[in-house]
Amino acid sequence: MTGQLRANGFLLWTIFQKLDLVKFQFHTLLYGFDMATRRMGLKHVEAFRAVFVTGSMTQAAQRMHTSQPQISRLIGQLEAITQFPLFDRSGGRLRPTVDGSRFFQEVEKTFIGLAGLEASAASIRSFGMGRLSVAAMPRLAGGLLTRIAARFKMDYPHVMISIRSGTASAVHDWVSSGLCDTGLAMLYGEVAGVHVEPVLKTRCVAIMPKAHRLAQKKTLRPADFADEAFISFATGSPLHDRIDAIFAQAGVIRRIVAETDLGASVCALVAAGLGISIINPIAAHDESSGAALIARPFNPAVPVTVALLYPPYAARGRLIDVFSEYAREVMSEELGYLER
Repeated sequence: MTGQLRANGFLLWTIFQKLDLVKFQFHTLLYGFDMATRRMGLKHVEAFRAVFVTGSMTQAAQRMHTSQPQISRLIGQLEAITQFPLFDRSGGRLRPTVDGSRFFQEVEKTFIGLAGLEASAASIRSFGMGRLSVAAMPRLAGGLLTRIAARFKMDYPHVMISIRSGTASAVHDWVSSGLCDTGLAMLYGEVAGVHVEPVLKTRCVAIMPKAHRLAQKKTLRPADFADEAFISFATGSPLHDRIDAIFAQAGVIRRIVAETDLGASVCALVAAGLGISIINPIAAHDESSGAALIARPFNPAVPVTVALLYPPYAARGRLIDVFSEYAREVMSEELGYLER
C-alpha cells in the first residue's frame, strides 16, 4: 500500500512538473519572450496599478491613453513574471487576489518614492534651496542689482541671494577668487583674472553745476577744463588713470581739488560747487535727477563697459546662467538711455 502511494505521489509530481512546463511554454508563445529572462518594467507596474485602482481593464486603458488589449497583455506578462495571479477573473468581474493586493502595497511604496523623486526634480529645476552670491559696486548694487534680484526672486523664490557691495577692485577680487558667483561692474579697460561678458558699451560724460559757465556748451573737450577745479577719482583707479592720460596727451592742466573712489561722492562734491568732473553716465543720470547737476558729452571718448564678471576657471552652473539672463534683460530695459 505504501509503495502504491509513493508511486501515485511521484506520478502527480511528474504531472505538475509537466503542467508547469506547458504553462511556461504557453506564456513564451503568448507573449513572445522567455519569462525566465524577462524583467519587470515600469509599464507593467503602471498598468497593474491602473487596473487595481480602477477595477477595470478598459478604464485603466483610458487612464494610460492606450488600448484595452495592451493593458491585458501587460497584466498577463506581469503575472508570468511574478509567477502568481494578480487578479481573479471569475464571474465576469475583475478582483485582485490576495497576492495581488500584497503586491499592490509594495507598488504604492514605489510610487510614493517616485513622487518624492518628482518633487526633488522640481526643486532642482526651480533651484530650490540654491544659493547665489553676487558682487557689484555701490552704484549698481543699490539700484540695478536689487531690481535684477527682485525680478529673479519672483520666479525663483527659494533661491537665497547674497549681495556684496564694494569698490571695483573688491568686486574683481571677490569674483576672481570664487567668493562670489558673479559680479556686475563698470569697466574702463581690459581686466585680467576674471571672465568678462559685456552687456553694453557706452562712454563717460562731463558733469558740472547747472549754473557753471561750461553748461552752455553742447560737448566738452580737454581744453575746456584748463585751470578748472576738478573732482578726481582716487589715484590708481582705472578711470582716474584713463582720464589723466587724456589730459596729459592734450597738454591740459586741471586743478585737482578733491579725490574720492565713489561716484556718488564725486556727484555730491560737484553739486556742492567744488568743481567739475568726468564720470560714468549711470552715476550722472542717477544723481542729476532733481539735483543741481547737468551732464554733457565729452570728447575724446572715455569708454565704459557694463559687464558681468565670472570666476576665470570655475564651470558655471545653470543657476548662474539663468540669473545672468535676468540681469541682461533688466539692464537692457533700464539702461536704454545710455549713449552707445
